[in-house]
Amino acid sequence: MHFYDLPSLLRPGDCLVLNDSRVLPARLVGRREPGGGAAEVLLLVDRGEKVWECLVRPGRRLKAGARITFGDGTLTAQVLEVCGNGNRLVRFQYEGIFLEILERLGRMPLPPYIKAELSDPERYQTVYSREMGSAAAPTAGLHFTKELLHQVREIGVKVCFVTLHVGLGTFRPVKEEEITDHEMHAEYCVIPAETAETVNRTRQAGGRVICVGTTSCRTIESWAEEDGTLRECAGWTNIFIYPGYRFKAMDCLITNFHLPESTLIMLVSALAGREHVLDAYREAVAQRYRFFSFGDAMFIGSRIDEPESKKPEALE
Repeated sequence: MHFYDLPSLLRPGDCLVLNDSRVLPARLVGRREPGGGAAEVLLLVDRGEKVWECLVRPGRRLKAGARITFGDGTLTAQVLEVCGNGNRLVRFQYEGIFLEILERLGRMPLPPYIKAELSDPERYQTVYSREMGSAAAPTAGLHFTKELLHQVREIGVKVCFVTLHVGLGTFRPVKEEEITDHEMHAEYCVIPAETAETVNRTRQAGGRVICVGTTSCRTIESWAEEDGTLRECAGWTNIFIYPGYRFKAMDCLITNFHLPESTLIMLVSALAGREHVLDAYREAVAQRYRFFSFGDAMFIGSRIDEPESKKPEALE
């Protein structure tokens, strides 16, 4: 089955929840001052007052007090502090609007397995992205075209949006022997009033709430009441979903194939069951499905068909 066949898996009265976060051109390449050695800064979290939490390279050269200049010198930075997780707090100096400067000097923070720069940076944005702030794309949404979203709406499926600004901690592997010891990073998310109302009405009418991507799932599950009710809200979430979790608001999930030992595959296993997920991954390897950002997708849920099944449906 191909991704453009998605409408055949949907029903009138369902709703799709999409993450409309837009990826920042957050990778800045500059020079250390003095000396002129190369330096790279990746923006992660805006801490306010022109200060960002960042990843930097080379770390051994960029201690507290280090200075960096970018481009023609219209943007400069100073490392203020080395954080406990190895990240840096960096204060930037500039005149004008920071996002406009980033658009000119910054590069897309592509995953390391993508070796070449994209000729069109919009390929790493969803067609519905609008709220700037992510360090990585909510990749399940990369499959959608405007035409496909129109088809989805035409069959009577509601489309609504949340915002969760994706941090790189999403992809940090779980190394602890006890998964409950894994410390999740926090990400900022927003549920608009219109989305809360759409999800609540969908559930009341017996429709399915289908999240596109683990970020959309984590957003609504973070703020849902025990009965699944949503309300307008915004804040930071570090929710960690793993097997044994009881989903409150989400029925189904559209997501890509994730790395082993990641918190993302644990979330998928919590919904579909570990054995179903292992079967799906064996099939994906056998059929040579693509993994990661521009890879294939799965449609998972407890209400995909009757009788109830959580077996993933692969979408190429």
